[in-house]
Amino acid sequence: MAARDKVDDTHEPTAAAARGAFEAHEVEMADKQAHTPLPEQVDIAVIGGGAVGLAAAIALSRQGWDVALVGPPAGRRDGRTVALMEGSLRILDDLGVWSALAPIASPLATLTIIDDTGGLFRAPPVSFHAGELGLDAFGQNIEVASLTEALSDAADRRPGLTRVDALATRVSLGADGGEVTLATGGTLRASLLVGAEGRESLVRDAAGIDARRWSYPQTALTAILAHDRPHHDASTEFHTRQGPFTLVPMQENRSSLVWLVEPARAEQLAALDDEDFAAVVERQAQSMLGRMRVDGPRGAVPMSGLSVSRFTGERCAVIGEAAHVFPPIGAQGLNLGFRDVAALAKATGPVGSDPGAAARLASFDRARRLDVATRTAAVDALNRSLLAGFLPVDMARGLGLMALLAIGPLRRFAMRQGLGLNA
Repeated sequence: MAARDKVDDTHEPTAAAARGAFEAHEVEMADKQAHTPLPEQVDIAVIGGGAVGLAAAIALSRQGWDVALVGPPAGRRDGRTVALMEGSLRILDDLGVWSALAPIASPLATLTIIDDTGGLFRAPPVSFHAGELGLDAFGQNIEVASLTEALSDAADRRPGLTRVDALATRVSLGADGGEVTLATGGTLRASLLVGAEGRESLVRDAAGIDARRWSYPQTALTAILAHDRPHHDASTEFHTRQGPFTLVPMQENRSSLVWLVEPARAEQLAALDDEDFAAVVERQAQSMLGRMRVDGPRGAVPMSGLSVSRFTGERCAVIGEAAHVFPPIGAQGLNLGFRDVAALAKATGPVGSDPGAAARLASFDRARRLDVATRTAAVDALNRSLLAGFLPVDMARGLGLMALLAIGPLRRFAMRQGLGLNA
């Protein structure tokens, strides 16, 4: 990953310049779409304009398929960031997107876990270093909006990919393909429908795919903060009794925050002004980064989970949050969605026959079951173990961290799994 990390920052775009260029591009592409007729039939229709849907549409069109991407562009900047691990960076490289993102991303060279539960049994801090795997960094942290903008730009310029800037209101599936009804009144048919429209997926519901849902007594607070001390490209995750408190490095002396707390406390913290909120975060971080101040939007998201019984149905597949949702622990969510994209592109194969054939969909379903199930179970178990407050559970979690600290091969195996390199 060394080549990706060595970026000439003398020409680094400012956030304002990047936003201005993107807005100008959006005007250009909106004019182009206004003069582009809606196709009646395509090989594959991807529903959902988020990062996973965009990546899927690009990847499938690169295979030679005639693809339509249905859904309005993602919304405004909200300050959320995503830690893209090495496996995802390789996928974005393959899609030709990473070069536009590298100048504004921040490397994650070290990952540290600190037990801050206050329990009777606490493991010492455990640090994972990318150099142990021969990498300069485990991945890169970037604002979700910047990632989506780069993917949207690539999708707009991709031959064989049609953007349909409209909401899907209805999906129907049959033996010969699927049909999407649009809010604008038109319809679109495809041999394969890909649901990437999030947890309320029309494709998943039309296919009758069972979805198990659950909730956690937690709300995730998000923010971007500036601080006096350098982070040295280290991400730190404090395990507290209410959930993880994580600071992920950004460019210069800035970090993004994901803090899981009880809903009542989340309301109290969200009501604080920026100065008081930053002071609370500084104390929670044990002042490891010095004085803090809010340097971007703040957000609050209730925590929940979702898993599906299968990833495919007749003439359809579901990916991203249409297939799996869990708390933002260990940077697994969006990275898992990108692996869905890679597996789907591999299963459908290059153009030549039927992209929605049962054998191809069965191959995709097999490819995703184990990876998604193990990640979902691991994140759920870790999160619930922090909330339990039960000594045997604390001991099991602490002994696991101590084993990772003491046993090099086990630690390196865990790191490779976290990066998605063995998925």
